[in-house]
Amino acid sequence: MAGHRPPQPPYLLPERPGGQVRTYAHVPRRRPPRRSAGGTIAGLVGGLAAVLVLGALGFAGYGALTRASSAGVAAGAPVPRRVATGNTLYASGRLVPVRCALPRLTDEGPSMRRFMETLSDCLDASWTGQFRRSGMKYAVPRRVFWDQPGRSPCGSYPSPGSSAFYCPANNTMYVGLRHIVETSGGEPLEHYAVFARVIAHEYGHHVQDSAGILAYGQQEMEKGDDLARTEASRRIELQAQCLAGAWLGAERGTLPMTRLQYEAMVNDVRHRGDDGQPADRRDHGSGRHYAGWLVRGYRGDGPAVCNTWTAPADEVS
Repeated sequence: MAGHRPPQPPYLLPERPGGQVRTYAHVPRRRPPRRSAGGTIAGLVGGLAAVLVLGALGFAGYGALTRASSAGVAAGAPVPRRVATGNTLYASGRLVPVRCALPRLTDEGPSMRRFMETLSDCLDASWTGQFRRSGMKYAVPRRVFWDQPGRSPCGSYPSPGSSAFYCPANNTMYVGLRHIVETSGGEPLEHYAVFARVIAHEYGHHVQDSAGILAYGQQEMEKGDDLARTEASRRIELQAQCLAGAWLGAERGTLPMTRLQYEAMVNDVRHRGDDGQPADRRDHGSGRHYAGWLVRGYRGDGPAVCNTWTAPADEVS
């Protein structure tokens, strides 16, 4: 999930072969403080230049391993490590721009829905083409943009501090029309990239799901101790953040950002890290890494730069 929290675990998801029920276990995210887009940003950007491997957001537990077959793995079979470390997606090259042009965000009620629908259409077109070039099957995710409480197979929404999550049980992104602004710490609407990054991140989890990477990550989370579980979770989350950055970077021709808009986006994710949390709850990554993997994707050359599964442990801490 993109740095926001869905409801508390456990939620029952489809059974595995043999009748064992899989659950969606999520560790709540911290709600960011209200802040201006200036102030601390200059120091942050200087730090990013020195440490180019940083950042992400996301949801910390995952459900059914629905897409391992996309990477050539039989349903129900163990997912080999190569699915995450050597996935075909990494060799697919830079994302081809689809010339996405987003409507301007305003205070009008329908504005955020138009923004989300247009952005999701662009993401659909972009990642469909990327999977086609990879030679892998792909189906776009479903989307639910809510303004009223509801339920998903992964639980009820909203929950405190929550604005978005991806549910692998039904391959659906859930995003709150009002909550995405409320949980941003009051970010002004002209900083559109703060909100676009949330949706692109949740879409990144669907990309991982479709490529079989999410299945491998869940497998790793289930077989280790708490520290191994949280490390696998961080690799999942940081990769989704990098994929979001890669998409935003590919579309910069029609989605240009001013320096202030770019810094607001990076500053937003910088404040959503696991800093200060005990080791067994550090499932998303430090603020430094949270922001840095976004920057790596944005400045990089496609999904190949987002391979968190071969990154040293100190780059996903």
